[in-house]
Amino acid sequence: MTASTQATRLAPAPSERLRSALELLSSMRFAIALLTVICIASVIGTIVKQHEPVVNYVNQFGPFWSQLFLAIKLNAVYSAWWFLLILAFLVVSTSLCIARNTPRFIADMRSYKENIREQSLQAFHHRGKGLLPDAPADAARRIGKGLAGAGWKVRLQQRSTPKGEGWMVAAKTGGANKIGYIAAHSAIVLVCLGGLLDGDLIVRAQMWFGGKAPYTGGGMIADVADKHRLAANNPTFRGNLLVAEGTQSGTAILSQSDGILLQDLPFSIELKKFVIEHYSTGMPKLFASDIVIHDHQTGEKVPARVEVNHPVSWRGIEIYQSSFDDGGSRVKLAAVPLDGSGKRFEVEGVIGGSTQLKRAGQGSGDQLTLEYTGLRVINVENMADGSSSGADPRKVDLRESITARLGAADRTVTKKELRNVGPSITYKLRDTAGQAREFHNYMLPVDLGEGVPLFLLGMRENPSDAFRYLRVPADAEGTMEGFLRMRAGLADPAQREEAVRRYARKATDPGRPEVAQQLVASASQALALFAGDPAAGGKGAGLAAVSEYLEARVPEAERSRAGEVVVRILGGVLFELAELGRERAGLKPLEPGERTQAFMAQSLLALGDAHLYPAPMAFELKDFEQVQASVFQVTRSPGRNVVYLGCALLIFGIFAMLYVRERRLWVWLGPAPSGSDATMALSSSRKTLETDREFDRLRTQLLGST
Repeated sequence: MTASTQATRLAPAPSERLRSALELLSSMRFAIALLTVICIASVIGTIVKQHEPVVNYVNQFGPFWSQLFLAIKLNAVYSAWWFLLILAFLVVSTSLCIARNTPRFIADMRSYKENIREQSLQAFHHRGKGLLPDAPADAARRIGKGLAGAGWKVRLQQRSTPKGEGWMVAAKTGGANKIGYIAAHSAIVLVCLGGLLDGDLIVRAQMWFGGKAPYTGGGMIADVADKHRLAANNPTFRGNLLVAEGTQSGTAILSQSDGILLQDLPFSIELKKFVIEHYSTGMPKLFASDIVIHDHQTGEKVPARVEVNHPVSWRGIEIYQSSFDDGGSRVKLAAVPLDGSGKRFEVEGVIGGSTQLKRAGQGSGDQLTLEYTGLRVINVENMADGSSSGADPRKVDLRESITARLGAADRTVTKKELRNVGPSITYKLRDTAGQAREFHNYMLPVDLGEGVPLFLLGMRENPSDAFRYLRVPADAEGTMEGFLRMRAGLADPAQREEAVRRYARKATDPGRPEVAQQLVASASQALALFAGDPAAGGKGAGLAAVSEYLEARVPEAERSRAGEVVVRILGGVLFELAELGRERAGLKPLEPGERTQAFMAQSLLALGDAHLYPAPMAFELKDFEQVQASVFQVTRSPGRNVVYLGCALLIFGIFAMLYVRERRLWVWLGPAPSGSDATMALSSSRKTLETDREFDRLRTQLLGST
C-alpha cells in the first residue's frame, strides 16, 4: 500500500463531511452558541444608541472606535448583515434539530414499550412485587381499567411463558413533555422568522437586488427619484410620518444607517387636530391625533383617532401615535440690542426656517443667519421659594457678585411649586463660517423670588451643554427698557459723568467740596471699570474688572471693605443713571421701596454679566401662531402574528417541559398456583419526591402492598 493510497483512505469522504456538518449545524451546542452571540449583540444594540448621526459617535467614542463601530455596523445592530445571518443560521440549526428529533419523539410518544421483558423490570429504581388472587387475564383487565380511569393510556399484551399465559400491562401519561420540547424549539424558529420578516431583511433585499438606494440629499419629498422609494405593496416596513395640522401626507421615512428610504403608502393621513394634555409636572399626560385617512384606491375618507397605545389599522398597516413636534408655527420676534444702542427691528419666520440678517453698511462677511428651531407654548417650572429676595445693592458682597455669572434659570429648592411660566422661543445665530450658537428666551418675565420679575435670555455653545441665562430685570413698566437705558448710559461717557455728579452731590456735604471731588474721582473710576472703558486701565468689564483692579492696588486685609464700598458706590451711581434715563424718556422717577431696591440689585448683576452675552442682540418673542404636528409610526408587520404564535408555543413548551412529567408504568402478571404473580415498575422523566409518592400510591392500589 502506497502512502498516497493510505492518505486517500484516511481522508473523510464528501458524504461524511456533509454528514458531520449537518450534525454540527443541528446540534444543541451550536444553537446555544448562536443564541449567546445574539444576546451579546442585543446588549450592544441596547447600550449603543442606534441610527445616530456619525458625529455623535465620534464625539462619544473618538475617531478610532467610532470608525470601528461603523465598520462592523454596531450603530445598526439589528439590521446588520452579520446579525441577520446569525438569525438565519439559528433558524436553520433549530429547524434541523427539530427535523432530526421530532420523528423519534413522535415514535416514542406512540410507543407503549409493552415488549419489555420481565427481567428488565427488576433494573428500575421504582419497582415492586405482589401476589394477586385473580387470574392474570382478569387482573390485567382490572388494572388496565383502573389506570385508564386515572388518566393513563393503557395497552394490554398477552404472552406465553413456560408456566402458562401471562399478561403485560403497559401504561403511559405525560406525553405533553415531548410535545413541549417540539413546541419550544418550534417557537424559536417562529420568533426568528417573524423577526426576519419584520426586520430590514426584505428592505435590504430590495436594495441588494432591486436597485433601491438610500437617499442622502435634501429638498421636497415629491422630487425624490423612484430608486429611493419603496412601492406601496412593500410586504414589510417600519417608518415615521410627520403631519402638520391642516395638511396630509402619504409618504413615510425609513431611516437607514447611510441615509433614508421613502415608503409610499396606499393612503394619506390628514391631521385635523392634535390634542395634548399635561400633568401638573408639565409632562405630557395624553397626546392624540384626530385624523382622516384618504384611501388612494377607493377615494374613501375615514375619520379616526390615534392615541398612544391605541393604534389605527388600515389596509394591513398599523398607525401608531409616536410623538409630536412643531408643524411650522409662525413667530414674530423683536431684535433687542443689548448695548442699548442701535435701531430695533422685527422679523417674522416659521419654525424650521431661517432669516438672513445683515448689519447696515457692512459687507457680506458680517452676515448672520437666524434659524428658528423651536417654540414651546407651555413651560412648567419648579418655582418654589428657594432663593433670597431682592436686596440693597450696597449690601451685595463683591466676591459673591462676581461668582454669580450667567447661570441656570432655576435654583436649588427644597420643595415644589410648579407653575407655567409661559411661552419660550429657541433659535440659532449662525455666522458665515457655519459656526452657530443656540439661544433660548422666555417671552414673559419670570418671578424667581428675587423681588422683581426677570427676563431670562439663555444661550449655549454646544447642543450637549445646558443653557446659561442672563437675568434681565423687568422695570416698573414690565419691560427690558429700563435695563437697556442703563446699558446705553453706561456706554456713554457723558451720561456716566452726569450720573456721578448727581450721586456725589446727594452723597456728600455741600460744605466739604474736597470730599465731593474725591468721591467723583472714585465713582468715575469705578464706573469706567465696570463699563469696560479701556481708559480706566482695567481688563474686561463688570464686577470682575473691578475686582481685578482692587486686587492689584489694595492690600488683602483691606480688600473686603474696599469691595463693599465700591459696590455701594456702583449701586448709587447706577441708580442715578437709571433716573437719568427715565428723565430723558419722559418717565416719572422710580418710587422708593423694596421693588426698586430689587430692580437695582438685579440690574447691577445683569449689567456686570451682559458683556459675557455672546451676541450683540437678543430676540424677544412678541407674537406667535402655533401649528402642531404629529409624528406617526406606520408599520406593516406580517411577522407579528408569527411572533405571537411563537410566543404562545414558547410559553406552552416551557410549561410542558418544566411541569409535565412523562411517566411509564409496567405491570407483569404471570400465572401462579393461587392467582397471579405481579411485578411492577415505574419510570419518570424526572426524579422527584412526587414520583416516589406516586409510585407508593400506585403500588398500594394495584398490588395491595406497601
